[in-house]
Amino acid sequence: MTLEIHQMSVREIGQRLRDRVLTATEVVEHYLARIERLQPVLNAFTYVDVEGARAAARASDERLVAGRPLSWLEGIPVSIKDNIYVKGMPFVFGSPLFKDRIAEQDELPIALLREAGAIIMGKTNLPEFASRGSTYNPVYGATGNPWDPELTTGGSSGGSVASVAAGMVPLSMGTDGGGSIRRPAGYTGLVGFKPTLSRIPRADGFTSVLYDCEVVGPIGRSADDVRLMMQALARPHRRDQRSRGFVPMRGLAADPGRLRILYVPQYGNNPVDPEIAANCRAAAEQLRALGHEVTEGPLPFDIQPVSDNWAKIGNVCMSLMAQQYPRFKDDVTPEYRDRAITGDGITGGDYQGVIELLLALRSDVGDAFAQYDIIMTPTSAANPWPKNEPFPPVIDGQKVGPRGHAVFTNWVNACSHPGLALPAAPTASGVPVGFQLVGDFGADDLLLDLATQYEAQAAWMRLWPACAE
Repeated sequence: MTLEIHQMSVREIGQRLRDRVLTATEVVEHYLARIERLQPVLNAFTYVDVEGARAAARASDERLVAGRPLSWLEGIPVSIKDNIYVKGMPFVFGSPLFKDRIAEQDELPIALLREAGAIIMGKTNLPEFASRGSTYNPVYGATGNPWDPELTTGGSSGGSVASVAAGMVPLSMGTDGGGSIRRPAGYTGLVGFKPTLSRIPRADGFTSVLYDCEVVGPIGRSADDVRLMMQALARPHRRDQRSRGFVPMRGLAADPGRLRILYVPQYGNNPVDPEIAANCRAAAEQLRALGHEVTEGPLPFDIQPVSDNWAKIGNVCMSLMAQQYPRFKDDVTPEYRDRAITGDGITGGDYQGVIELLLALRSDVGDAFAQYDIIMTPTSAANPWPKNEPFPPVIDGQKVGPRGHAVFTNWVNACSHPGLALPAAPTASGVPVGFQLVGDFGADDLLLDLATQYEAQAAWMRLWPACAE
């Protein structure tokens, strides 16, 4: 069977480019045609840089003809979440506050993508200030899930996952501050990676909205797709001091060995959809069948103090933005105006207390990974809900609040460890279900090794939504 370009892996496209079976221009035109067809259905993009992508493809073709590809991302189209600066492209961040703003510089990860030869296709949709678990905003509206366009992709990297799941691009760069890559990847049957803090170096970007808990990360259809992006970007850089303790990522998977895996099916009394619980437990059994030591139990550390104070971090950052942009409280939606006002009232001592809680959790999590190599959980407690609604109000018959669906993910950001979302078996109705693997600090390669081993025997890794066929 002959594969269409969008059905190929990143490595397969890259090899065909090197062999001159394909040109970067042909690849870009293929994806531009798919964007044109699917964007009205899904609303994944906020901006498509048609001429910029074509110019970048011509430059890639010149390097490929000369036998000088810059990396495995040479000639590979990538979409970028619209909270990351890309010079000359809109930076709207889902907010009326920035509806006319154009970025004047590349954030460092974008500069690294360009150095790797990747082709930046445009910007993807997100909730206002990337601060909600469902992707809609007052500027661009809602993004639909390729598996059912009336359902949400989650948030906040919802446009990014829609662009990859529908085959509009093979890779996307998102951000993850509380699960914003991993939960949407779980809702769309993708591999989404939240790297260790500063594993991909950052500099020259927008003001942080979550202290140092947010990182950029790749979204792809396989662990190898994600690995190739990590190989190009995850390296020491002088613009990010914390990145300089890491060595570059490996380009190929290795045998992960026999790992000690703790499966955590539920946090306390927080409800979990029964199909999610069953399918993630089945994925844990698959890991056991691969020869790993899998035990089941609660988290071996207390995340509640950080969870109880999590909103303070974002509220203080909203307060800072309100100071930086005089029209903030007039132009943003009332929710974020109110959060900034709340942040105005948080004292320096209160905020430092939250930082101390983060540091204490990081110590406790570090201790726990002396006992385990991997901690596994579902990515979300709920299946996707209608795309214009902010969150599911009921899970397994219990009423929940705005973060009820998101209980599994933000502790990974708080402790700064790497986390990887992978597909479990879908629900009976065909909706994707995801689980996350969390590794020790710096164990990014190991997570991708385990993911590669797992996905080799998971048939649903190769499923496509009907709208993308």
